[in-house]
Amino acid sequence: MSCPDKPGIVAAVSQFLYTHGANIIDSQQHSTDPEGGQFFMRMVFKLKDLNLTKSLFERAFNNAIAEKFAMHWRISYADTPKRMAILVSKYDHCLLELLWRHQHGELKAEIPLIISNHEDMRLLSESYQIPYHYLPVSKESKAEQEAALLKLLANHQIDVVVLARYMQILSSDFVKHYPERIINIHHSFLPAFIGANPYKKAYDRGVKLIGATAHYVTDDLDEGPIIEQDVARVSHRDGADELVRIGRDIERQVLARAVNAHLSNRIITFENKTIVFGG
Repeated sequence: MSCPDKPGIVAAVSQFLYTHGANIIDSQQHSTDPEGGQFFMRMVFKLKDLNLTKSLFERAFNNAIAEKFAMHWRISYADTPKRMAILVSKYDHCLLELLWRHQHGELKAEIPLIISNHEDMRLLSESYQIPYHYLPVSKESKAEQEAALLKLLANHQIDVVVLARYMQILSSDFVKHYPERIINIHHSFLPAFIGANPYKKAYDRGVKLIGATAHYVTDDLDEGPIIEQDVARVSHRDGADELVRIGRDIERQVLARAVNAHLSNRIITFENKTIVFGG
């Protein structure tokens, strides 16, 4: 939850949960400024002894607490994993990382489908027994392809879309269907080197650090709220191809951490920034 900062928020929420039989097992808070700033909080609690149904519990919280403090809030239930679609083009490193972590229980989600504008990842996807959908796209067919893509996502009740090096720019119409629910990996340390060929740009510029950035997708290319970043040191000895090799390792780690944070409900967005609470 988030709301304007003022005394008594934590106490009020804690007392409400205690009154209705919820047991708090973790609580994290952040304030942009204790004097009139914005307050953010994430609480994890068990509902074993809840004395209301979930719907009545949420309604009571809204009426008794959320309206009083002008909160933006949501409750996510750990026994209902998110349904995640992965979009990919020709590069396999980020897709492999996500599938491996999911197979080993590190990403708590269901993956009902993988979608691509190329056929290259079909065998890989099917080796993990995940249905693969090929939706080719051209400049002339982009609107038609996105309509088919949206239909697939709706039919599979997708909660979050992950762009694992999906090399297509999504339209504003597409993005509005999944606000703060499309995660992209960009192969540079944003805001540096926005757009295409960032490793070539980094090599030409002679940088000493390269990185990767996972962010939510918005209408503005590579400008969405940043979730996770990392860097690696490089030198004049590293050519453009070596930067790509080093960068791919950063990309897959950064994307996996960002996806995990989203699936674990640890992210709050505010003014094109994110507050990412610890696990």
